Amino acid sequence: MLLAGIAMPAGAVGSQAKMLANPIRKVVTMMTNMQKKIEAEGKTKEEMFEKFMCYCKNSDSSLAASISAAEEKIPQLESSIKESSGMKAQLEADVKQANSDRAEAVSTLAKAKSIREKEASAFASEAAETKTNINALSKAIPAIEQGMSASFLQENTGITQKLRQLSVSMDMETVDRDLLASFLSGGSSSKGSGEILGILKQMKEEMSKDLADATADENGKIADFEALTAAKGKEKAALTKAIETKTVRVGELSVGVAETSNDLEDTTENLAEDKKMFANLDKDCATKAKEYEEFKKVQAAELVALADTIKLLNDDDALDLFKKTLPSSASSFMQVQVTAKSMQQRALSLLKAARRHRGHGADPRIDFLELALHGKNVGFEKIIKMVDDLMTALKTEQADDDSKKSYCLAEFDKQEDIKKGLVLDISDLGKAIDDGEETMKTLTKEIASLTAGIKDLDKSVAEATSTRKEENADYTKTLAENGAAKDLLGLAKNRLNKFYNPKMYKAPPKRELSEEERITVNMGGTLAPTAAPGGIAGTDIMAASFMQVESHMTFKKKTEESTGVIAMIDLLIADLDKDIQVMEMTEKDAQSDYESFMSDAKTKRALDAKSITDKESAKAEAESETEKSKMAKKGKKVEAMETDKYISGLHAECDFTLKFYDTRKEARADEIDALDKAKAVLNGADYSFIQTGSLHLRGSK
Repeated sequence: MLLAGIAMPAGAVGSQAKMLANPIRKVVTMMTNMQKKIEAEGKTKEEMFEKFMCYCKNSDSSLAASISAAEEKIPQLESSIKESSGMKAQLEADVKQANSDRAEAVSTLAKAKSIREKEASAFASEAAETKTNINALSKAIPAIEQGMSASFLQENTGITQKLRQLSVSMDMETVDRDLLASFLSGGSSSKGSGEILGILKQMKEEMSKDLADATADENGKIADFEALTAAKGKEKAALTKAIETKTVRVGELSVGVAETSNDLEDTTENLAEDKKMFANLDKDCATKAKEYEEFKKVQAAELVALADTIKLLNDDDALDLFKKTLPSSASSFMQVQVTAKSMQQRALSLLKAARRHRGHGADPRIDFLELALHGKNVGFEKIIKMVDDLMTALKTEQADDDSKKSYCLAEFDKQEDIKKGLVLDISDLGKAIDDGEETMKTLTKEIASLTAGIKDLDKSVAEATSTRKEENADYTKTLAENGAAKDLLGLAKNRLNKFYNPKMYKAPPKRELSEEERITVNMGGTLAPTAAPGGIAGTDIMAASFMQVESHMTFKKKTEESTGVIAMIDLLIADLDKDIQVMEMTEKDAQSDYESFMSDAKTKRALDAKSITDKESAKAEAESETEKSKMAKKGKKVEAMETDKYISGLHAECDFTLKFYDTRKEARADEIDALDKAKAVLNGADYSFIQTGSLHLRGSK
């Protein structure tokens, strides 16, 4: 309620006397002005209530949207955590199995290496022994052919000893064994030299064949071992790469699960806080709506009471001191042997057959051999040497082709594996980039949403604080004015009691004289008249307005009428006390609601700010990882291009060899076979020629 002061015009002496004669009129005037104030405050209260209801509606929609988004997001985060955890467990199991497989591959390779070393050692020992024997035979055979067998055997006891060992250890017919043993014991060079020579040549041939077979077998074992080593090495490399890739992926999933868990925790906390605010908002809004309805009821009742009182006191003139205050609201975010001529013809036919078989690609060196065989000045020894040289060259060429084929196949296999690995890496990096960009997009959207929510919350806090200040200022002012009005009514009542009920009158406190006043009295002087009872603090109303009428006027007390007026004043005082109590309770509730809202807003803002910080950190990490993936993908693409370029070079270098390898190998084999047969024929021809010469000498005898 408001108390308005009344200023007294200086010259209105007659009106003043009338007002002084009937002071109850001031209460009537006061009540009339109170009605106007109450109606004006009702309009202000209605505007503030509508503003608060608009705030309730907007905040309700914002919080509802935030709650709905959080409730939708939480199951997605939980599903993502479950999926990532399952994938992480599977990758860990895969890494464990890959480690086991890699260890098994290493163990298998070690065992194979041990076996290969034993086989190589056995072969080396056997080959050395065989070569020693062949060497002994190679020296013995020419000596026997030159008729030096006796002296040779006496001078070379080591070779003799070796031949004796062979005569015992080699598999041969008993007759041959006895003949050879007799020869070695007697050292005769005139008896059975031809047979001995044949036996020794056969022994050398068998040994050479055995050595060749053993060498071929050893080469096969070496090739098998190398193939196994290559396969296991490839398997080990693949497993190592898989382990590295999956280990990195496990780490990425671990980080992802941690970040998602953190996001889930923040979202859950935000949801709980939003629900709490939502519940309090509904409560506060409902409370304010209820308070407003109560306010309107009380206002109406008060207006009726005032109307009734004015009707009762219509003839009195009083101060309009009462004004109804407005309660406010406060509420509210990855060999053949034949004659020399026939042998020569036979060798020529073999070479021609080899040339016909090869066709347009015939080796000109074969043609040169044919020409040499047609000639009459070249002996068989030179031709045989030419054959040997050519066979050696052909074998060397084939060995070169074999080596090149192996190299080409190995390189193609290696580069294809590298290319497949690069393609897989590029694909994985592409997926990682897509995932990172999607994560950054989602985080950016969420950060923007949270930032907007904080701005809206700050705005709501500012509005609520402003409203609370207005309410509190209004409350303070109204409380002071109501107190003043209560004092005024008490003063009025006391003044009436002085006139109508002197016994109930309360006199003002005794005046205390100042030192100056005491001196004046002691000197016999007269003090200034005592002032009338004090006025009302904060008003211009003075007690003087209730002065008594001059004593010479005749006035009849209206005791009965004064009783009704005093009772009415008591009722007004009681209403003021009740109104003050209601105001204090309303102020206390409004302050409590405001403090609750500020606490909720502070908690929510802190949670949202923490969530923004976490999401910005996650976004920065995603940006860094995405940039690394882009650089890695670019490097892998360059590496893939270089690999394709290298593979193209391999095709230019190797395609002819690989395409015609079998044809060239078959042609060389045919040539070597033909040369070998021709050599055998020529060797036989040489031996037959010696024999024929012997027969010719005997015939001439």
